[in-house]
Amino acid sequence: MDVRIEQDLLGKIEIPVDAYYGNQSKRAHDNFKITKKPIHRELIMGLASVKKAAAIVNCNIGLLDKQISDAIVEACNDILDGKLHEEFITDAIQGGAGTSMNMNANEVIANRAIEILGGRKGDYTIVSPNDHVNECQSTNDVVPTAGRIATIKLLYQLIDKLEELKDMLLAKADEFDGVIKMGRTQLQDAAPMRLGQEFKAYASAIDRDINRLNLAIHRVKYVNLGGTVIGTGLNAHKEYVANIVPELSRVAGIDLEQADDLIGATQNIDDFPDASAAVKTCAINLSKMANDLRLLSSGPKTGIGEINLPAKQAGSSIVPGKINPVIPEVVNQIAFNVIGNDITITMAAEAGQLELNAFLPVVFYKLFESINTLINGIDTFMANCLSGIEANEERCKILVEHSLTMVTALSPYIGYKNATRIAQEALETGKTIRELVLHEELLDEETLDDVLDPYKMTEPGIVGKKASVKA
Repeated sequence: MDVRIEQDLLGKIEIPVDAYYGNQSKRAHDNFKITKKPIHRELIMGLASVKKAAAIVNCNIGLLDKQISDAIVEACNDILDGKLHEEFITDAIQGGAGTSMNMNANEVIANRAIEILGGRKGDYTIVSPNDHVNECQSTNDVVPTAGRIATIKLLYQLIDKLEELKDMLLAKADEFDGVIKMGRTQLQDAAPMRLGQEFKAYASAIDRDINRLNLAIHRVKYVNLGGTVIGTGLNAHKEYVANIVPELSRVAGIDLEQADDLIGATQNIDDFPDASAAVKTCAINLSKMANDLRLLSSGPKTGIGEINLPAKQAGSSIVPGKINPVIPEVVNQIAFNVIGNDITITMAAEAGQLELNAFLPVVFYKLFESINTLINGIDTFMANCLSGIEANEERCKILVEHSLTMVTALSPYIGYKNATRIAQEALETGKTIRELVLHEELLDEETLDDVLDPYKMTEPGIVGKKASVKA
């Protein structure tokens, strides 16, 4: 393999001659073989957006030669178009607060710019990774800003997927609106409801998740770019500091704002645990929904069996014909992973010290994994489970008719004490609630039929006058 020799403060190092990365990227690659995964695609794009905006501003204020600026911008555009991503070779988890990924970006952009200007890769006298690509910047404001850009874009993708999910749940709510079933609390019969109401409740939870994620985006949009090392703006031109965030908003295509206190925004990364909490809550809601679907479809002959889930694969290597709820189960597992990731993000944010949090790489790794797995999980949940759910309407009807909790509707008419006594007698004798109420002449037949109409029990109604009966 043909190599070129690059040198840094640690000495000489061999780099493949055609590589766009340089010595700092190579050292980081050799040092951090942790996840064996590169940094996230959206983080690469975020880094390129920051470098492009910085080159434009530095040129506009006279700090950067236009020819060099144009070459850097073209190199960044290549990355934003999806090129050169394989040249980002540093591990997703790395020491140094992200210096390795920042220098990886600086070197790739510098070498591509050198190539554009007719030079040979590694000739940093033409374009320098530090003096030109990283001008007016520090890892400590570049990496958090790039991570916030990536987070916002991924959260918008998650919101789009949740909007699809909410629409599907609302469609199912309409489809099942006429199906009367038994509502349960603490896994015990409670009161009749419509299956459509159950699915509408799921849609309401997803709507709240969307609102929480939008609030998280609002909090993440405040960046510390311009603060450089610790937020004081050391080595950054005043005009650069004033203009860099508006330019980055234009380049990235999202609304960003510069933090009012750049020192505070460099010290603290509390917006990332905030975003993770919103993602975690979404995962919790999805997992609870998956739990419900597993219960409602349980059996199917000896369990609740109120709904049928689509059969996706054989469920047992020993039990013929057994079908398991594999899609809800994978949604549960995604939630477990997201909750674990949230703990990692929480601990990483808490562990920041003095003027910088050094643990952003693991925060990004876990946050982006959570968002991506949720997006993929929602996709398979919709396609392989929710879209094909069927109601077992007759089974729902039978369970409602045999439930003693129908007596709950009688309490406002015959009193709680009488209703309790009737329920106990029905349980002991096997007689129906209706038979016992009529036998004791607690209500007339017409009133009783109206009160025990299960559909009417699913909405607030007019409570009738209590019957005059003996205690």
